Amino acid sequence: MRVIQFFAAIGLSLACSVSLASGPDQVIRKALLALQPDLPIEAIAPSPLAGIYQVQLQGGRLLYASADGQFLIQGSLLQLKDGQAVDLTAQAQSQGIVKELDKIARKDMVVFTPKVAKTHITVFTDTDCVYCQKLHSEVPELNRLGIEVRYLAFPRQGVGSHGYNGLVSVWCAKDQQAAMTQAKSRKELPAGTCDNPVAQQYQLGQLLGVNGTPAIILADGQMIPGYRPAAELAKLALQAQ
Repeated sequence: MRVIQFFAAIGLSLACSVSLASGPDQVIRKALLALQPDLPIEAIAPSPLAGIYQVQLQGGRLLYASADGQFLIQGSLLQLKDGQAVDLTAQAQSQGIVKELDKIARKDMVVFTPKVAKTHITVFTDTDCVYCQKLHSEVPELNRLGIEVRYLAFPRQGVGSHGYNGLVSVWCAKDQQAAMTQAKSRKELPAGTCDNPVAQQYQLGQLLGVNGTPAIILADGQMIPGYRPAAELAKLALQAQ
């Protein structure tokens, strides 16, 4: 069961009973792994809310659990501070996303670099996606505004699809930037064969909660689903440094 399916399946409580002898960390871990053995738990620690524990999953996703492991909360934890509601869950999830993206070698991305880079965005893309094509047509303007564009592969129809094969051809091309532009112009590329990260990046996107393209991630880990015009996107990107 994937993490996304797990999130869709949980309710307000866990139908399990565990002993508190091992402490909340182990109790919660045991309860969750009994529900889903492959759940990618990274850490369990007290949350800012007294009596509730924060479960950090690989990729930045969060759950909240009671100390006895019998209750789960899925959703945002907000802190009311100075008359404002601060989304603590979104902040923690963004940090987790940045951590995962920092693991990716630059050579495994297709990067469009401006003369003077002020910040960057990371874009999960599909060459068959109309709005990905539209966004790509504005990459020169984003570069002009100081935004580096780092592409990762996310074939929406899965491994083996036309989009997947197109992305493999881009990553296997001698000139990846030119190949990306050609593919986004709806031109077929010569079939590519090489050791490539397309399938792994698709899995990473799923882990991070990507469910459509383009999925744009700002430098601070904030995810923007869908296309935004270059001027608006650049403004958001510069604010997120």
